[in-house]
Amino acid sequence: MSYFEIVTKDPGSRARNCKINVIHGTIQTPVFMPVATQATVKAVSQDDLQKIGAQCLLSNTSHLYLRPGLEILEKSGGLNGFMNHKGPVLTDSGAAELHPVAGGD
Repeated sequence: MSYFEIVTKDPGSRARNCKINVIHGTIQTPVFMPVATQATVKAVSQDDLQKIGAQCLLSNTSHLYLRPGLEILEKSGGLNGFMNHKGPVLTDSGAAELHPVAGGD
């Protein structure tokens, strides 16, 4: 199985439709990822996320490192276990939010 697969291409542009195959499922692009910065999509249950067809959630590594912390995430079976989410989760560092660039406004 390929991790990244181009499904279709538009001959008149660089647009394409792709599949990204990861451990917890397949993500078809383009994709809308609900934001679960601190391991939860605010005011939306896991059941509702499944019903609306959310393929992947977006979370934030720096925020999770600070709270709840690595120990709790590990005891929960990783981020998916902690979130009670069976599908893919994309994480970003988010470090700029916690450590602004010197001299930046």
